[in-house]
Amino acid sequence: MNIWAKILMVIHILVCVILIALVMMQTSEEQGASSAITGGNTSFFDKNQGRTKEGMLKKLTVIFGVVFAITTIAFGILYSM
Repeated sequence: MNIWAKILMVIHILVCVILIALVMMQTSEEQGASSAITGGNTSFFDKNQGRTKEGMLKKLTVIFGVVFAITTIAFGILYSM
């Protein structure tokens, strides 16, 4: 295994651990079916959800999910040669 494969392996493991931690830190969103039909309440927190702790956790989860997918594809390309 060359140096690039080892570096990619370390990055991939770190991303996996961070992604697991981010998912475990998120709260569940059980609003029920009535909220889906009526649209739920709109409040300050609904409008500014990206600035709350939960919003930031969601953004970071998406970012690390994309990085996870990229490193997984890179592993596939690296080991198919």
